[in-house]
Amino acid sequence: MQPRKWGLHRISEKNILTGLWLMSLSAFLAENAVPVENIKFVASKRFLGEDGNPIPWEIKTITGTEDEALRKSCAKRVPVPGKKNQYQKETDYDLYLGKLAVACTVFPNLNDKELQDSYKVMGADALLKTMLTPGEYAEYLTKIQEVCGFDTTMQDEVDEAKN
Repeated sequence: MQPRKWGLHRISEKNILTGLWLMSLSAFLAENAVPVENIKFVASKRFLGEDGNPIPWEIKTITGTEDEALRKSCAKRVPVPGKKNQYQKETDYDLYLGKLAVACTVFPNLNDKELQDSYKVMGADALLKTMLTPGEYAEYLTKIQEVCGFDTTMQDEVDEAKN
C-alpha cells in the first residue's frame, strides 16, 4: 500500500495502527481509569439512625491482588483419597466469603474495639456474623460478591461443583 500524503505528514497503515495502539493503551493507564465508587447498602433494618431510618453500610471493592491473597489464606492442602503422598488445594469458601465481606466493609468499622466489645467478640469476621442474622448475613455476602463483580455467587459455584 502506498502511503498517502496528508498535509505535511505521511500517513501509512502502520502509522495509523501505531496511533490507535497508543491511543487505546492510554485508556488503561491508572490515572485514566474510572474509579470504582463505594456503594451504600442497608444490611439490616435493625440498626437505626437518629431519624429512625436504617443506617446504610458502606461497601467497597478490592483489587484482584487483594482477592488472590484472601483466597490463598483460605486454601489448604488436603490428601487425595486413595493416592499416597498426593495432595490437592481446597478452598474453604465460607471462610473466604467472611474474609471478603470484612475486607470490603468500609462502614461500620468492623475492627473497632468498642464495637467488638459490645458484642463480646474478637475479630472483624466474628463481629459481622454476630451483628447480622443468618438471613441478613447471607444477603450481605451476596451483595459483597455483586459489588466485587462476581456474576455468580460463590455458593452457586460450590453447588454447581457438587452436581
